Amino acid sequence: MFQFLFRYPPAAYARGHFVLLAAWPAWVLPLLVIAAAGVLLWLLRRRWNRRTAAVWGLQSAVIAVILLLLWQPALAVSELQPEQNIVAVLVDDSRSMALPNADADSGPTREQAALNSLQSSLLPALRRKYQTRVFSFDSKITRLADAGNLSQIKPAALATRIQDSLRQLLDQTGSLPVGAVVLLSDGADAGVDSATMAALAARHIPIHTVGFGSLQPPRDVSLDDVELPAEALAKSRVQATVSVRQNGFASQHAALTVRSGNAILASQPITLPPDGQTATVPVMFNAGPAAPKTISFELAPLPGESSRADNTQSRLINVVTRPQRVLYIEGEPRWEYKFIRRAEAKDSQIQLVSMVRATQNKIYRQGVTDPAELADGFPARAQDLFRYQALIIGSVEAAYFTPLQQDLIQAFAERRGGGILFLGGQYSLADGGWADSAMAPLLPLTLPSHKATFVRADLGPGGKNATAALTSTGGSSIVTRLVDDPAANARKWRGLPFLMDYQDAGIPKPGATVLANVLAPDGRTLPLLTLEDYGRGRTAVLATSGTWRWQMNLPLGDPSHDLFWNQLVRWLSAPSPGQLTARVSPPTLYDSGAAHLTADVRDADYNPAAAVPTLTAHIQQPDGAAVDAPMQASPQNPGEFSADFNASLPGPYLATINAPGFGQTTVSFERFDGVAENFHTEQNRDLLERLAHQTGGAYWQPSQAGQLAAAIPYSSAGIATQQNLPLWNLPINFLLLLLLPLGEWFLRRKWGVV
Repeated sequence: MFQFLFRYPPAAYARGHFVLLAAWPAWVLPLLVIAAAGVLLWLLRRRWNRRTAAVWGLQSAVIAVILLLLWQPALAVSELQPEQNIVAVLVDDSRSMALPNADADSGPTREQAALNSLQSSLLPALRRKYQTRVFSFDSKITRLADAGNLSQIKPAALATRIQDSLRQLLDQTGSLPVGAVVLLSDGADAGVDSATMAALAARHIPIHTVGFGSLQPPRDVSLDDVELPAEALAKSRVQATVSVRQNGFASQHAALTVRSGNAILASQPITLPPDGQTATVPVMFNAGPAAPKTISFELAPLPGESSRADNTQSRLINVVTRPQRVLYIEGEPRWEYKFIRRAEAKDSQIQLVSMVRATQNKIYRQGVTDPAELADGFPARAQDLFRYQALIIGSVEAAYFTPLQQDLIQAFAERRGGGILFLGGQYSLADGGWADSAMAPLLPLTLPSHKATFVRADLGPGGKNATAALTSTGGSSIVTRLVDDPAANARKWRGLPFLMDYQDAGIPKPGATVLANVLAPDGRTLPLLTLEDYGRGRTAVLATSGTWRWQMNLPLGDPSHDLFWNQLVRWLSAPSPGQLTARVSPPTLYDSGAAHLTADVRDADYNPAAAVPTLTAHIQQPDGAAVDAPMQASPQNPGEFSADFNASLPGPYLATINAPGFGQTTVSFERFDGVAENFHTEQNRDLLERLAHQTGGAYWQPSQAGQLAAAIPYSSAGIATQQNLPLWNLPINFLLLLLLPLGEWFLRRKWGVV
């Protein structure tokens, strides 16, 4: 209907601009329209009302249309020359094109529907006017030797890579007159980057996309993503966050299993979210002995799922043996100190070095590896303090530390990236003057302005006790997870023995996280365990010194106290970086080998290293071969090195980087092929529409493919000439000249004035 009324296809109007071909000046036209409308208004002025206003409007519109046609309106467009331009037809041959084209399982596949559209209408129409070249594409384009034999296209490729295919097409046709690209796909791809879009824009090549596949998500459960730390200490508990999306199984239950090889590391039921929504579920497992490991996460399939291929995800984690040195300074002998040391003695990955102030001038040291270690008290040099990964500061007043030591403690978290835990006590937090010290910004809470915040338990007859209770966030945190089942874990915390003491630690700062509260005898709820990221490190406050009663009063063999302290100290120390750190982006590669390695080198004071030897990443590939990737120094960021690496083989990679004098580190990553095609199998119409509109093309449904050829001529790509398409003789103009007087006649008849 549009082309009948307006004579030309919508593409002509979208890509052209309006011009007037008459010899008379264009500015005269609006003056004449205004003058004619003014004369009519003067003639009707004495009988002016709503009826005469309607008549005036219709008559003025008729005069305006007639005057506009006298000025010979036209559409100026660039039109491709027949037979002189190439139209490239790209047909997706990835595995997702083998899925049914519609919602039903029966019927033609997407590939069959695409080939049917080509053969029935699109290719014959294109070949009548243009040189037509047909390509199949996945991660690369392949031109069909016989464009008439479309049976060569099979939906078997592992992935759709629209961006890579378009870049290859531009490279192969750099000197050829490509007038347009027709792309037939389901859009199962991550997208097209700005560089590729800029290259297409430079050549003015419009892309017309034809979308296949259902627009509605299938009835399916999908394990969309897994967040897993890149590294973990041996035999530590690791928390992964699993993202689950579903359609058609709302509120049902599915079993989630975590495996390393054939060994089951964890298993738990999850409740599926509402249709179309994503739920994030924490799951914990033991990392086991040191080694790079591939951890598999799997959702048990449910009856009626459209696909089970998207129920599994794998991630690589580097499990290492790296003893963590933790410095614990205590301002007074107390039970908490004894039980913390006893708990950490059972953890082979933690080396607890402690100093207890027995008197004002006497320090009792434990766990030192050298007689000179801490011989002069708390470290006063960065090199001495930064040898530890974490600090625990007990009942020590802020003034105990010199201004230099206070600056070092702050730099320990901010620059070195260590963890600091502050314990409650009669000389700590607000009672120890920390609120007014230079170290106050370290604390994750704003301390009270008054003293006497430390309260001992009332153990007398009828005395009320302080107990601990998890927050909702604490229920899913690995630090406070004593039992794997969340509900059982909350009950476990409610059943812990009462605290020997507690302290008002103040108000949590923005960005801080409270994992547990104190339920005080006076009815107040106070933060017990509060965490916060600070600089490159992390800080925490445990506002009590009475957790030792958990060990004393729980049944023999109950591991709650030791497990809590093991997890808390590992949370503090394990992320603390060394002088040499490395990362890879992205750590999981899907259907692409482009990996970016980055190394950061710090001196003994953990400032960016100024003089670093050339770094090389030694990369062990899945086939056992080793390759070297030289790393280039960043001119903007001192101490930073990077390298781009192409992981051409599927499987795990291990990169080792050695910097003499700074240490050695390893980082792992893995490539998976054919995985992305299993997820989000509905048509990605948004991507196809965006690609078409940004290049000046259009998105078409398969039923509209026969009209596509008529839109291609209006393009400035290839060999084109400027055309002025006349608009004065459009059917819509004559229809307006007929309908406007008929409208006036109808109104006059209705009013009885004909």
